[in-house]
Amino acid sequence: MGTHHYAAHTVELRGELSRAIPSETLRELHRRSGWRHGAVAVRQFAILALATWGLIRFDNPLIWLPLAIVQGFTVFNFTILLHEVVHHTVFARRRPRAERLLSLLYAIPSGMSPSQFTRWHLDHHEELGSDEDDPKRHHLSPKVNKRWYKLLYCTPALFFIYFRAARREGATYDPALRARIARERRLSIAAHLTGLAALLYVFGPYAAFRTSIFPVFFVFPIAFTLNRLGQHYDIDPDDPAKWGTLMRGHRFWDFVFLNSNYHLEHHYFPGVPFYRLPALQRALVPFYERRGTRWQTYGGLLYGWFVENKAPHTNWSATPPQESESSILRGV
Repeated sequence: MGTHHYAAHTVELRGELSRAIPSETLRELHRRSGWRHGAVAVRQFAILALATWGLIRFDNPLIWLPLAIVQGFTVFNFTILLHEVVHHTVFARRRPRAERLLSLLYAIPSGMSPSQFTRWHLDHHEELGSDEDDPKRHHLSPKVNKRWYKLLYCTPALFFIYFRAARREGATYDPALRARIARERRLSIAAHLTGLAALLYVFGPYAAFRTSIFPVFFVFPIAFTLNRLGQHYDIDPDDPAKWGTLMRGHRFWDFVFLNSNYHLEHHYFPGVPFYRLPALQRALVPFYERRGTRWQTYGGLLYGWFVENKAPHTNWSATPPQESESSILRGV
C-alpha cells in the first residue's frame, strides 16, 4: 500500500483546477472516442509498416537512417497508446476484454509487460512528488548527476537500466502479479526474436540490423530519454502545481510524441484523452499565468540536462550548473 503522496499534497490544487476551467468545457475535454483513438493507432501501425518496408528495401544510409529514426520513435509511441489503455481513455465505456487485447498489442513493439507498465504508471501517479514511493523517480531517475551517466540513457544501456528498475520494483508485487508480468515479458521477447529471426533468414543480417536492431536499441532510447526530460525533471519541489514540467505545445512534437509532451496537464486531469491535451493546455493558460508557471522547450531541456548538467526533479531556474566546465561547454 502506498502513501497516496500526490493526493495528500494537492487538495487545494485540485479545488483550484476545478475552478480554472468551466464545467462544460471540462466535460467535453474528458469525452472519449474509440474511433478517434483507433484512427491514430491505425496511422501508427501504417507508419511502422511503411518504415519497415523502406528499411528492408533500401540499404543506402542516406535513406535508411532517417527511416530508422521514424521507426524508433514509432516503436516508442506504442507505449503512449498503451498509456491510454492504462487510464481507460480509449473507449467511451469500459471494455475490459478489448482493453486487455490492446494492452498486449501496444506493449509488444517495445518489449514491455502491460501489467508491469500499468502498476508502475498508476503508482507513479499516486506517489508523484515522493522520492521513495514514486517508482519512476526512485528506480529510474539518474542517481549519478554526471553527463556520461546521463548519456547512457540514450544508448542500449537504457534497457539494462529500465529492466533492472522494473525488477526491483516488481519484487514488491504479489506473486500472482509477478507471474503474470513474467508471462507477458516472455511473449514480447518471443515476438521480437521471431521477427528478428525472420528478417535474418529472408533478408540477411544487414536488413535485420536496419529494420530491427538499430531502431529499437539505438533510436528508441533517445526517444524515451527526450520524452522523459519533458515530464518531471525541471520542476518546483516546493509547489505541487509545478511537480511536472510545463512544455510549450508545438505541432511537430505533438505529432512526434502523440501529445505525451503535455505531461503536466495529464497529471492534472489523467482522464483526458491524449488527442484533447493541446486543448486542455490552452484552457489552462490563465491558470499558468496566475501561478507564474515557467514554460519549457525540448531545446531548453537538452541544454539544461547535458550542458548545464542540472539534476533531475529540481528547479532548474533556481539552481546553478552542477559543474564548473558548463560555462566552457556553453561556448562550444
